[in-house]
Parts: sequence; structure tokens; C-alpha cells
Amino acid sequence: MRTALTIAGSDSSGGAGIQADIKTMIANGVYAMSAITALTAQNTTGVAAILNVPADFLEKQLDCIFTDIFPDAVKIGMVSEKSLIETISTKLKQYNPKNIVIDPVMVSTSGSRLIDLDAVEVLKKELFPLSDILTPNIPEAQMLTGMKISSADDMIKAAEKISETYNCAVLCKGGHNLNDANDLLYSNGKYQWYVGKRVDNPNTHGTGCTLSSAIASNLAKGSDLEAAIKRAKDYISGALFDMMDLGKGSGPLNHGYAIPDFM
Repeated sequence: MRTALTIAGSDSSGGAGIQADIKTMIANGVYAMSAITALTAQNTTGVAAILNVPADFLEKQLDCIFTDIFPDAVKIGMVSEKSLIETISTKLKQYNPKNIVIDPVMVSTSGSRLIDLDAVEVLKKELFPLSDILTPNIPEAQMLTGMKISSADDMIKAAEKISETYNCAVLCKGGHNLNDANDLLYSNGKYQWYVGKRVDNPNTHGTGCTLSSAIASNLAKGSDLEAAIKRAKDYISGALFDMMDLGKGSGPLNHGYAIPDFM
């Protein structure tokens, strides 16, 4: 069986973070493992508190995983402190896994900041160059490039700049009232659009985590990057079209929508 590892924070409400990642990985047919970077007290209305794990504990988690069940793909999400970023970078260089997908989580769906400001530069310097693909949304792409993105052409320019800076593929995600649900892949000097149908569903908690984990899962199973993104897009569209409605804020997706009798 193929395997995937998520390195991310825990979401107590289950809609994002490692909980969303594990559900997504199972639904996409791989064995899921996790290394927790932080505990969050949150729900669909916002983040109440964040407790980062000690760097030495994260190191032990990663050693236990890589020395026993080696992952076929790695997804990295919320990492909010410099010491944690440096620990992950060191371990990735030590064990050299393939298919590294980084979702540069900086702000939650509810608008809460999820990373220390001084950690952003460390993230860009230490982790991004190790990735096979980065999956920023529009606000994250703007933060990484210093550009204002207000058109499809701007998305192309931003993705190109990020790709050339960190020598990796970039999936610049649409939404945020720009370009509907169309995502742009920039890789090896070429770009490709993934056209999606915008779903009129306000419950989008954890969509970024879900998409990046689905990409990692399909890479783990041997799909090439383009096919992995297509399958991941199809999966998240199905989860959104399910129209599950939980919570008082921006609710979670139904990650198990395709499982018989799961409702």
C-alpha cells in the first residue's frame, strides 16, 4: 500500500489541518501518517488558541515515521515557528523523501493568522526550495511575491515568479472572488489552467488542506503532477457539491462523500 505523511497542525473541529489531511488521504486510497506541529483550539467561527509543539518533539515524530514506514509523499501545512520549520527542513534533507507538497498556510479560512511574522522568511528560505509543488491561494501568492493579483494574467506572473524563485512547480489557486474555481499550474516554464465550476457553498473550511493532501495522495500512488492535480480537483469538487452544512461559521467539507452510506 502506498503511504503519505502530513506535517501540520491539529484542528479540534476536524475540518482542516491533520484531521482533514488524514480523511483526504484515506479517501484517496493511501495509508496516512501525521507529525503534529501545533495544537489549535478552533471551530468553524475562528481560532481561539494555538499551542506549538516543542521542536525536539517534532523531530522525534519525524524520526519515528521515516525510520519505520517511509512515506511515498509528504504534505506540509501549518508550521508557525522558526524552530519547527528548521527541524522539518533538517529532517527532509536527512531522509530525502519524494513528492513534497507544501501548502503555505498563513491565514485560516476564518481570517486568523496562523504563522509568526518572523517565521515567514525562514519558511521561504528553508522549506520552499525543498518542495516539488507549492499550492498558494491568492492572498498567499500576493504575500510571497509582493504583487497585487487581480486578473488571470497576474496569476500567471505571480506563479512564474514563485516557481523561478524556489525552483518548484506552483499551483496558484483561484477563488477569493478571482477567476472562480480555476487554478493555474506553472511548472518548468509552462502553465496550464485547471478549469473548475464554482460551487455556491459557503462551507469551505479546510479546502486548502484537502486539495494539497489529495495531490500528495495521488503523487504517492504514482500519478504524474498534472494527473494528480486533476484527480485532486475532482475530489474536492465532489466534497463541495455534497453541500454538507455543519457549524455556525464556514463549515467543513464532507471528505467521505464517496463512501457508501456515509452521510
